[in-house]
Amino acid sequence: MKREIKITSDGSTTFYLPELNEHFHSTHGAIQEAYHVYIKNGLQQITLNEISILEIGFGTGLNCFITLLETDKTIDYTGVEAYPITREEVTKVNYVSQLNATKHQKEFDEIHNVSWEEKHAITNKFHLTKRKQFFKDINDQNKFDLIYFDAFGPDIQPELWSEIIFKKMYKALKPNGILVTYAAKGDVKRNLKSVGFSLKRLPGPPGKWHMLKATKNNI
Repeated sequence: MKREIKITSDGSTTFYLPELNEHFHSTHGAIQEAYHVYIKNGLQQITLNEISILEIGFGTGLNCFITLLETDKTIDYTGVEAYPITREEVTKVNYVSQLNATKHQKEFDEIHNVSWEEKHAITNKFHLTKRKQFFKDINDQNKFDLIYFDAFGPDIQPELWSEIIFKKMYKALKPNGILVTYAAKGDVKRNLKSVGFSLKRLPGPPGKWHMLKATKNNI
């Protein structure tokens, strides 16, 4: 599927898929969205010193890289992506420069260059496993403290936001684990609630009214 590089409103890059008329990140600011949804309302809400994270839609690796930059806690990060971007495409994104993170260029490169299906130490405290996998094939049980749910939008691929997928997310979380996502549509809320999540609607990132934080009930 063809992917075109685009500049979002905060100066950071994203990819656009003409076939789906969809972007990997918010056109209102890829970096701003990542910080607001996944760091401020996700990572920073977890008080544990060791955190296991599942990202649904690894994409450009932006959420992964920012997570590495923004915490000194021990992170076990799993990124799931069915259609990884190519190494040539990686060279087109500008996250290292936009984040003023040139001293972490090595870590950014390793995030993209390490092999799939194996765990790698990107730093002493940040371990990454990339899985080339369809979301419907995820079968983790009570493994993660936090899920970054960053799939293509529910208008474009509603099957990724179904009860079937959210049931898998619920099972993959540990008790009291949380899932954060940029989407807050009625169907998304209903499907999350139907599988057992408790929901909190929060102010969204630039360009979006709301986002969702879903908590796995301690049962």
